[in-house]
Parts: sequence; structure tokens; C-alpha cells
Amino acid sequence: MKNTDLSILGALLKTSKKIVITSHFNPDGDAMGSSLALFHFLKKTEHQAYVVLPNEFPDYLAWLPGRKEIVLGTQSGEKAKKLIAEAEILFSLDYNAVQRTENLSESIDQSKAFKVLIDHHREPKDFVDCVFWNIEVSSTCELIYRFIHALGGENLIDKDIATCLYLGIMTDTGSFKFACTSAETHRIAAALIEKGIEAAEIQSKVFDTQTYDRLQLLGKALSNMKMIPHMQTAYTYLTLQELKAHNFKKGDTEGFVNYTLALDGIVFGVIFIENQQEPPIKISFRSKGDFDVNTFARKYFSGGGHINAAGGKSIMNMEETIAYFLKVLPEYVNQTVSNES
Repeated sequence: MKNTDLSILGALLKTSKKIVITSHFNPDGDAMGSSLALFHFLKKTEHQAYVVLPNEFPDYLAWLPGRKEIVLGTQSGEKAKKLIAEAEILFSLDYNAVQRTENLSESIDQSKAFKVLIDHHREPKDFVDCVFWNIEVSSTCELIYRFIHALGGENLIDKDIATCLYLGIMTDTGSFKFACTSAETHRIAAALIEKGIEAAEIQSKVFDTQTYDRLQLLGKALSNMKMIPHMQTAYTYLTLQELKAHNFKKGDTEGFVNYTLALDGIVFGVIFIENQQEPPIKISFRSKGDFDVNTFARKYFSGGGHINAAGGKSIMNMEETIAYFLKVLPEYVNQTVSNES
């Protein structure tokens, strides 16, 4: 998919519009940060802006400026549908297919609004009128910064907007340590700090406000971890029973998969998490270097994402899912090695 000339959108934004900003189901730091940053920017430019998300966000993001104005599909379904139906412009942030919005997908499909995609995931579907997309960029928040700059609005970025953008960049880069972190990412982060944000405080609010139950759950995930040294692979899992035993709340397992890559010599890490919804097993994949987890997730687990970070799902139970993973892993690793040689 090619990026669209922003002149048409720029012209539309010169007069006040009713605008709805959407993001994916189970919003993370990048989804929340990009949505609220764009919300604040559009409000400053005299638009009627609304953030409509499919479901609740994690507690560790509940301090973000503007979070109280978010309309949730799970809590205010009719209001969410009405806002989307009445929107003149609809932004799709941090997702590459309408299906990723789950309970909002039908409303977005039926919307007559001018639709805009701002995203950094691979292989976006063709469902919008305007595209601002780049898979080489660290996060959708980095894209929102570039988008605002392209519209000539950089001078309107205040502390609230900068805080939201920094939060999304920080979380999607793993505190600036993932391979997606570029020199430009650091330059943008520096520009946001110059807007007066408290970078250390943002880090602390996200990473230093853990509950006892979450840390105990992390301990369980670490104790469940398995290594396959000759495949440079490590995986772990959490069953529904284990989640319940530690009073699991949305967002509690965020980042757990990254611990698999902390092991020396490991380039491919996976976590399998059982849940009460369909599909029963949700999966997160992470990798280092050129090991492509996006392709692996798409080929075997109906997922996708980025080369070093992707998600997937399984309709099998936990035992069957892990067995299937162990079965296909050698096939994929051997094929990858063969292609590189």
C-alpha cells in the first residue's frame, strides 16, 4: 500500500469537522498514546474530536491526559456506534484491518466518513481513503508526530500531546532498546522532552507501579519457561487457572514475552496465554535481528505484526497449541536458515 497525498485531508481539516479516532481491541500504550495525542491536537485545531475504543485499557495507562473522555464500545456501545455513524472523518490508528477493532468493526465498515489510516503494521487492508503508513517506524505515536509535522502543526504540540506521544514511543520500543528504534526516534523523543514532559515520571508510572499479584504472575511465567537451545528459542505459558490464581487484570501480562529474549543465545521468544474468550489461546511472538516472527505468525497462527514483534491465536487448547508450535518450529527455523545461506 502506498501513502496518500495529505493535501485532500489537509483541506478537509481547515474547517471544523466531527472526527472520531479509533484503535484496536485491547489498546496498549501505542494505541492509547496515539489516539489521545491526535485527540488533543484536533481539539486545539477547533474540531469536534472523540476517541472511541473497542474495550477497556490497562490500569497502568489510566493516568493519561484525556482518558476520561474516551468512549468504550463495551460500556457505551450505542453511543460509540452513533459517534462513528455521524463522523465526517474517521481515523484508524495502530491497526491494519478493521477486524482488529472487533465490536466496532461493523460500524467502521458502514461509516460514510472520510477514512484515514495511520499505522506501522505490515500488509494493511484497503479500507480507507487516505494512508499515512510506514513499517520502518517504531510506533504509531512516532507516525502521529510526523503527521502533525506534515500538517504544519508542530508548534501546537503541548505537554499533554507530547506526554501521550512519548508514552507510545517508549512502550513500543521497549524503552528505546528494540531494533525499531532509529536515530529519528531519538530525535523525536528529544523534541517531546523539550515540550516539558517528565520522561522519568512517565517511565515510572508505566513500569514502577506493579501490583503484588502481577509480580507473582510474572514469577509463574518465568517458572513455566522452556528453552530449546539448538533452535535459539524460548517459550512460556500461562493457563487460565494460573491467571485467576493471581487475580489477573487487563494489561498484567504486558511485556512478559520479552523476558524470553533476555536469555543468552535466544533470538525467538513466545508466550501462550489462555483466556475465556475465543480463540482460547492468544500468543505473542518476539525476536532479535532478522528472525521474522511476522511471517511465522501469519503462516502458522493466523496472526501477524512486525518482523520482530507479532501476535497470533490458536483454537486448540494449551497442550495442543504448544505441541503444534514445537512441531512446526523446526520446519520454519530450518527454512529460515536455508533462505539465509
